[in-house]
Order: sequence, then structure tokens, then C-alpha cells
Amino acid sequence: MTDLTHFRVVLIDGPTAATLAQVLPVLLLTLMVELRRTELHRKRRFAAPLLVGIFFLLFGAVETVLVLSIDGAFYPFAWTDLAAGLVIFGLLGILLLMSLQQSPRRRDDDSRPTRDDAVDRDGL
Repeated sequence: MTDLTHFRVVLIDGPTAATLAQVLPVLLLTLMVELRRTELHRKRRFAAPLLVGIFFLLFGAVETVLVLSIDGAFYPFAWTDLAAGLVIFGLLGILLLMSLQQSPRRRDDDSRPTRDDAVDRDGL
């Protein structure tokens, strides 16, 4: 039987993984702010949220791998690294759900009657 305690997988060195694990969430936040500002996720009803969801899934996987690699090796990893990676993955999921919600201001704008509605109601 093979002893896996001496088996070591290094995907990226520790300092680089630590730097990327700190910088990538800031870039993700910047991307989400720009996505909300330009409302690109509203342009297509089905494709855009699906693409954003796939992006978040891939980003979460990369971020989890980076967090697991902070100590210099992807495997074996410390259980605290795994817990931190899963917490980050869960927070990214919450961020995804929040980013795909319609803003309250936009919902109010959609429910207000327009000038065309008033004209139709008056029969003019």
C-alpha cells in the first residue's frame, strides 16, 4: 500500500499563492461594481446570468486552490486552509446571488406608470 503522507503536490509557490489569494478578490469586486454599473448582466435574460454563474464557479475553484496552496503545497493541506477555502467559496456564492438580484430602485422604476400608460388609460 502506498504511503500518501510523503506525497506532495505543488501547483504554485506559497508567496505567489498568498498574493493572488489577496489580489483576486479585489479584482472580482471591481468587476462586479462595473458589471452592476453597466448592467451587462441585464442585457440577455438567460445567457448573462449563466455566464456570470460559470465565472463565479471557476473563480471560486481557483481561489480555493490558491488558499490551499498558501503553505507551499496543494496537498497535503491543513484543515484550516480547507475551511477557509470553503468559506470563501460560500461567500462567493452569496455574492453571486446578490449580484444577480434586481436593484430596488430599478424595481420601483419598472412598476411606475409611464406617460404612454397614462395616455392609454385616458383613451387619447
